[in-house]
Amino acid sequence: MFRRLKWLITGHHPKTNKPNKPDAKLLPLATEQKSVANLYSRIKRKKLMLEGVHEVAIYIHRFHNLDLFQQGWYQVKITMRWEDSEYASAVGTPSRVVQYDAPDLGADNFLGVWKIDDTDHSFSSQPFRIRYARQDILLSVMISFNLSLGKIEGPITSAVILKFELLYAPVLENGSNLQESLELSPAAVHEFRIPPKALVGLHSYCPVHFDAFHAVVVDTSVHISLLKGGVHAIKKPSRSNSMINEEIANEKYDKENLVFLVKSFLSSRTILLQELRNLSKAIKETIDLTGFTSQHDETKLLSAPMEMGMEIADADSQIPEKMQNSTQVPNGTTDFSSDYLYSLKNDELLRLFHSLGDQLLNLWSTFLKFHRANKTKVLDHLRNSYAIDRRAEWSIWMVYSKVEMPQQPTRNETEDSSYHGLRGKVPVLRKITEDPSQAAATRAELHRRSIAQMRINNRSIQDLHIFGDPSRIPIIIVEHVVNAPLRSPSGNSYFRNKDPKDINGTLPVIDSSFSRSQQKGRILKIAVFVHGFQGHHLDLRLVRNQWLLIDPKIEFLMSEVNEDKTSDDFRDMGLRLAKEVIAFVKKKMDKASRSGSLKNVKLSFVGHSIGNVIIRTALAESIMEPYHRYLHTYVSVSGPHLGYLYSSNSLFNSGLWLLKKLKNTRCIHQLTFTDDIDLENTFFYKLSKQKTLEHFKNILLLSSPQDGYVPYHSARIEMCQASSGDYSRKGKIFHEMLNNCLDQMRAPSSEQRMFMRCDVNFDVSIQGRNLNTIIGRAAHIEFLETDIFAKFIMWSFPELFR
Repeated sequence: MFRRLKWLITGHHPKTNKPNKPDAKLLPLATEQKSVANLYSRIKRKKLMLEGVHEVAIYIHRFHNLDLFQQGWYQVKITMRWEDSEYASAVGTPSRVVQYDAPDLGADNFLGVWKIDDTDHSFSSQPFRIRYARQDILLSVMISFNLSLGKIEGPITSAVILKFELLYAPVLENGSNLQESLELSPAAVHEFRIPPKALVGLHSYCPVHFDAFHAVVVDTSVHISLLKGGVHAIKKPSRSNSMINEEIANEKYDKENLVFLVKSFLSSRTILLQELRNLSKAIKETIDLTGFTSQHDETKLLSAPMEMGMEIADADSQIPEKMQNSTQVPNGTTDFSSDYLYSLKNDELLRLFHSLGDQLLNLWSTFLKFHRANKTKVLDHLRNSYAIDRRAEWSIWMVYSKVEMPQQPTRNETEDSSYHGLRGKVPVLRKITEDPSQAAATRAELHRRSIAQMRINNRSIQDLHIFGDPSRIPIIIVEHVVNAPLRSPSGNSYFRNKDPKDINGTLPVIDSSFSRSQQKGRILKIAVFVHGFQGHHLDLRLVRNQWLLIDPKIEFLMSEVNEDKTSDDFRDMGLRLAKEVIAFVKKKMDKASRSGSLKNVKLSFVGHSIGNVIIRTALAESIMEPYHRYLHTYVSVSGPHLGYLYSSNSLFNSGLWLLKKLKNTRCIHQLTFTDDIDLENTFFYKLSKQKTLEHFKNILLLSSPQDGYVPYHSARIEMCQASSGDYSRKGKIFHEMLNNCLDQMRAPSSEQRMFMRCDVNFDVSIQGRNLNTIIGRAAHIEFLETDIFAKFIMWSFPELFR
């Protein structure tokens, strides 16, 4: 295309470089400066078609297996298309593949090579073998797709869909049929939307997570720039008098498109140049931007030589006097407003188009070389920027608020007499006139309706698992409870004052010889995940996987000791968990101590349903006391912390009654306070007096108003409507339990604890009206079957999980 254009201008054949007969005389060097000015007049009887091409470069760094259930051969396939049907004729085609670091082709983990399929315009990575969890496969390849607009002219209104497919084939004895098996059907698909604004220029981290059954992360970054495409000269038919007006209109339309392209090139050039500077500064690597410094303003751009194709063909040309006099604005830069660009002649616009296009090509080439030389540092920088931007992007589905910790009544106010007739004396006994769960559900529904009417219009790449149907995504109401100090008399470090038990060998001795100003050594981070009633040790794997994405170095224990034993007494289950945790922590601390000095330990817990009661019971065990100083973050997912003393779900209550009568399930008796005639001797009342919460630095209570399995107030550790007006002994016991739990999170100290309630409102309408939704089981299980809520919370508050 460029050669044909050069032929039109210079009169030379693109292959032989000999002059053509119509223009046999070579252009003297003195007249080359007129070539651009003459271009439009040379083809004035032809329609000039100029194109911009969006180049989308996708860098795949590694394939990290978090939780694939099947061993075998896998392959990543990438395709790209326009979202709107009117752009369907202009497809995205792979134009270039650069293998940065060639994998060892002789290794057992790889088979074959990457390929480009011209049939569906796709790229497929080389097949690689997955053998175990948390396995890394380094791919290190850059694929560039070209998106040409073809006949489409004017501003782009369509987004681009970037599609990743995970292909799978079992391990075959004969590898010759592997490729055929991989191409049958994808195991998982993940799509992203690149909005029109981003097509002018973008550099973004874009992790591919696929789905809950194929928990992997493909470390990917996307880089986009608008570049100069082909220049077409289409011969026009002979003019007649009736076509003059139409031709004038077409010429005006062509100029509008040329102005649009010039303005788009200017924007793309600005973005690309600024991103190069930002990357150079962020990763502290020098990049050569000679000729593209801030002094290279648009006035110089207008006088720059014009390049034809990939070669410099012309010498410097002069700027028309009108352009010299009209382009300066008070701050010294050039004013390229639409009015000014429309005032330029067509040959002047054409010069600007080519000058900008050539600069973009040079800048893009400079970026690609810089990226290849610093691929890991660039990816790390973009990943960090991605993590910072998530909270702002996902705030669409999150509502933030602050509440004060309720004041604790004095001891005299909680005497029996104060619960009979003296209603005004106890602040915590204020009457709640509205059901909190209904109020939360109503608030979430109103927010969901506002999202349905929202027009999301930004430059960020949009994950279609979330942005595909924004009104279906869970709404999370985050309630930050302030005035929740952490009791820590030892000051800043858990390791400052050791318990004598540490010295006697209950815990491995941690090296404390380092100074307070320069503490060196490893921080051992451990997270323990505990399932609920009749659960499985992998129930919380989706939450675990999100935690691993935030902190890949964390050690995790998926508790198994109570699997198939969740009908037992909570005390027995708690003791078993305590022993399992101690054995695991000791093992990891011993290993860390052997490999170097151990600076600190952060022990976190995540529980689902009654798993939270098991966690608190384990922490109440005396053998766990030496480990309290290590407690870091506690995430309670729908945990019945206050039991079922007040439960309004009659159907679920009937099920609990059957479990007690038919199977005599001990833990159900404890949950419903029927394990003792005297409420003060019940398990839950005694557990509330144990200091099981006050040692955590961060506490997150996750609840859902749609969850009928766990009382809403019990999951949130707060007052409920029924208890607020209950002045009986039952009400007194409940209020004491509530205050006992809250007291553990309001203990006086100068160090603050992060205490949040996160209300997760799922969209269960797609599940229809069935027994699961009626009794509230759907939302209770949804906590285990989706990870979007965990993704929003954990990436919005990453400091709690590191």
